[in-house]
Amino acid sequence: MPEEKVYAVLDTGREMVSSGLVAGTWGNISVRLSDQTLLITPSGVPYTELEADDLVVVNLDGEVVKGRLKPSSETRMHTAIYRQRQDVMGIVHTHSPYASVFAVTHKCLPPVMEEMAMLLGGAVQVAPYRPAGSAELAAAAVEALADRSAVFLANHGVVGVGPSLEEALLVCRIVEKGALVYLLSQLTGTPQLIEEDQVRELRRNYLEYYGQRKV
Repeated sequence: MPEEKVYAVLDTGREMVSSGLVAGTWGNISVRLSDQTLLITPSGVPYTELEADDLVVVNLDGEVVKGRLKPSSETRMHTAIYRQRQDVMGIVHTHSPYASVFAVTHKCLPPVMEEMAMLLGGAVQVAPYRPAGSAELAAAAVEALADRSAVFLANHGVVGVGPSLEEALLVCRIVEKGALVYLLSQLTGTPQLIEEDQVRELRRNYLEYYGQRKV
């Protein structure tokens, strides 16, 4: 098992706690290991206490391949996303407060800032409420996520995905920031949305040109 992926999961958990994206043991993290396996956090273990051998390797059917602890209760959702989205290499599920406002009101979050358009790929939609950990929730999350980078789970939280675990965490942070900005902007006026064609162009430019490229 690649050491860098193990420590990426551990670091992400601690960052989630320090950033206020989760409280207690809520939420979960996974990273793709291969076409058929992923590394996921265990159920009910505080992120600040997680150690390398606490993490669990499961296959895309959710069966434990390696590990002494029970995997996250949301393993079904993680495996469903990896099966549907070959581009996804990391998944972060948080219960952050401002994003949760949209989850509990069943309202989508439009991309009102450029960074939201670039990183999220469009409005954050809401998957209808289904019981936590269920196959029904997994299916609803996959459908509402579609080809974007984030989805709200009704009355539950938010899921961020990305081509790396680091970007999946950043997605959750941008959703939380965007939710706060959108809510505050409504106190001072009417939020002005970015047009859909501009959102597509910003997303394309981000995927094709943003950052450093290896020569």
